[in-house]
Parts: sequence; structure tokens; C-alpha cells
Amino acid sequence: MRVLLIEDDPTLGEGLRDYLGSVDVAVHWCQDLALTRVLDLDSFDAWLIDWQLPDGSGLDWLRQLRSQGKDTPALILSARDLLEDRVRGLDGGADDYLVKPFAPEELAARLRALLRRRAGSAQGRVKVGPVQVDVAARAVWLDGEKVALTAREWSVLEALVLRAGRIVRKSELEAMVLGQEAEVSSNALEVHVSGLRRKLGHALIETVRGLGYRLETD
Repeated sequence: MRVLLIEDDPTLGEGLRDYLGSVDVAVHWCQDLALTRVLDLDSFDAWLIDWQLPDGSGLDWLRQLRSQGKDTPALILSARDLLEDRVRGLDGGADDYLVKPFAPEELAARLRALLRRRAGSAQGRVKVGPVQVDVAARAVWLDGEKVALTAREWSVLEALVLRAGRIVRKSELEAMVLGQEAEVSSNALEVHVSGLRRKLGHALIETVRGLGYRLETD
């Protein structure tokens, strides 16, 4: 999972980045809204947004993106703990709301819940023909037999499952899976897609010529 964290507190930001990294969540951390302008926001699986930031309101930023049709799961992080604040956050486009201070373990659990919702399964499992994928457990089965994937192969599969039914641009998928390494190896993504097809079946991932890749769940 790759998430965008917008948080101005350096202690909290570093702590969340380090903890989430320890549970296999890749975090891109910005300390203000201005730093997000150069990012491909669609390349993240979730957004973690502080409400009050040095250069504006995280909730207003989220409202604007929702008005543009952006549907990436978003979780507001805020010290505002009144009922009316939580209602404003959720009505403003957040999928979840977490009051500071909080335990990082709870944040990770809420992220897993957002993933399950986005995958369209309360249990976190989705089916693609003979393949079953559990996005929360980071596990995959072919005809009932568990299949071992590399970390990068899993990242590709997870990104496509969470965007099932839509075409994911090659550049977008490279940003999610490879980060800066995408600039070093031009065919690295194709290698990982080929590995998935070899292990899970060639029909799993559709190549949409000139556009990217697509995965259709049952």
C-alpha cells in the first residue's frame, strides 16, 4: 500500500512514516499542501490529511479534490474532537476521521479497513477467476493453493485490485510500485507483470495497448 501523508508536525510525521513503513506501508510525507501540487495524487492508495496545515485547510483541500471527482480513500487526522468537527470532516469528503493523539496501530488498522472497502469486500478478499486476493493479509491463492509473490509483484497486484475495472496508466503504476527506480529501469514494471501472469495465469491482467493495465474482479 502506498499512502500520502500530509502532516506539518515533524515528530508525528516521522513517527508515522517509520511505523507504517515497518508494516509494509510506503509513505510519501508532505509537511504542507504546496508540496502536493507536483504529485500524481491518483497513484496513492489512501490520503492521510491533517486538518490544520501551515498553508491552508486539509479539509478544504480534500473538498476541492472530491469536487473534481477524485475518489481516493481519505482519512482526516485532527486534534478537533467535537462531534460537530467529526461530522464536518466526514461530510466534507473524508472516509474516516481519527482524533489526535492516537496509536499508530489504530491508524494502520483503519487503513486496512479502507483497503477492504475499496476492494469491495468486507473480508478483504476479492476473486478474479481462479485467483483469490486478500488485500489486508497480503496473500493470494490460485485454485485454492497459496502462491508466493515477490514484494514488487504484490505491489502491482494490490494496486490493480484496488482499482479493479479501470485502466491504470503505466506511469501511474510505475510511481506506485517503483517510485524513483522507475527512472532507472524502463522495463521493470513489465518484468513484474510478466511474473504475475506466469504465477497466476496470463488472463489475470489485461494490457490496454498504449494506455496501461486493467484487472477485472468477479
